[in-house]
Amino acid sequence: MSSIFVKVFILAAVVLWSASCRKVQQPVNKSAELKIIAKTIDSGIGWAKNKDLDLLFSVIHQDSSYLSVHPTDKVVRGFNDFKKSVPIWMSPHFKYVRHELKDLTISISQSGDAAWFYCILDDMNTWKGEPANWENIRWTGVLEKREGNWVIVQQHFSFAQKD
Repeated sequence: MSSIFVKVFILAAVVLWSASCRKVQQPVNKSAELKIIAKTIDSGIGWAKNKDLDLLFSVIHQDSSYLSVHPTDKVVRGFNDFKKSVPIWMSPHFKYVRHELKDLTISISQSGDAAWFYCILDDMNTWKGEPANWENIRWTGVLEKREGNWVIVQQHFSFAQKD
């Protein structure tokens, strides 16, 4: 074999080996990930206790693909649209009382970079001293692991239909 052929062969082998190494994923510690995801989901509501916007913004995906569907006709499309609600929550008229996630169920994708959840949410607050609660609301959502952090990319809130 010519030395050029050998060099090209070795270079091709190194490139292929390098590409195959990048595709090997580290095993996902699902138990640890589930705890982190549960905390992320909880923070999506619990941030209001201390009106911690840094916490809120750390768990919501900050681009135009973010989607939040509410039990009313409100659909929030994109992080910029989401931020329009911030003045209401930061108002002195808005007071956090408590929140609870019941029956929180989380699934993680095989690749370990996406998750989806379901729970029943009690989100208890007041507005100008009057109750402003979401009780027994169904909350579902999708999270992705972006740049090493779990963020909510889509969520949906709904009330069960009453008979």
